[in-house]
Amino acid sequence: MEKLNKRDILKILEITRQAGKAIIKVYNSNNFGIEYKKDKSPLTIADKKSNDVILNNLKELYPEIPILSEEEKDIPYDKRKNWRYFWLIDPLDGTKDFIKRNGEFTVNIALVYKNKPVFGVVYAPVLDIIYYAIEGEGAFRQEKKMVLQKLPIEIKDGFAKNNNKITVVASRSHTSDETNEYIKGVKEKYSNVEVTSIGSSLKLCIVAEGKADVYPRFGPTMEWDTAASQIIVEQSGGKVINAKTKDPLRYNKKNLLNPWFIVEGRDFKTQ
Repeated sequence: MEKLNKRDILKILEITRQAGKAIIKVYNSNNFGIEYKKDKSPLTIADKKSNDVILNNLKELYPEIPILSEEEKDIPYDKRKNWRYFWLIDPLDGTKDFIKRNGEFTVNIALVYKNKPVFGVVYAPVLDIIYYAIEGEGAFRQEKKMVLQKLPIEIKDGFAKNNNKITVVASRSHTSDETNEYIKGVKEKYSNVEVTSIGSSLKLCIVAEGKADVYPRFGPTMEWDTAASQIIVEQSGGKVINAKTKDPLRYNKKNLLNPWFIVEGRDFKTQ
């Protein structure tokens, strides 16, 4: 597959919105149909319906491109290791936030080429905000189908000019001693630090926007949790890096578990 054209992108954005509509229909009902997977993470009817919408549409439009989804992840590594392109899908990122009805959940679709995301879309159905990015063309945000904004849109005018204030975003549902230690280090380095919390891949997206400067994640995530939002951060001028090696996260590994990572905004300086 060659580079996605404008028509392709519009189709995928529409698929993402359709998945969001399927999720909202369940969200507004009194039946989430909650089950629990082997790892004790929740699964709802909305996860399944969103997954069906995305997979059915992508298979129809791009039958030649394989798909790896959170809900259909049991594909042997020997089969997928030679994939050149593939779709990496999280049909409902932030299921715990969905169950809590706080609106902080997303639909994530990424196109990965040779272990690197080259296109990504993140849609927050309740907020009706869509983020997307294409390699080499930038990252964008659109709220309620209004004017398309290029990211970052709320970049700070340099730390020194802003009293060294930075914003750290953290997970609402997952924290760790290592995360707290990292935030402590930020507070020791900068004189004015604000810590905020939000669910799902929205954490990466607000770093891409410029609303937050850094997001440390010292806890378990999977490849489908980060691929779409990683390219959105990268195309806004930021980084999503392995906390140990400082290399960008890579995809289609034998083990689909991500390493601990740090998301840095365009102007954030690594500790």
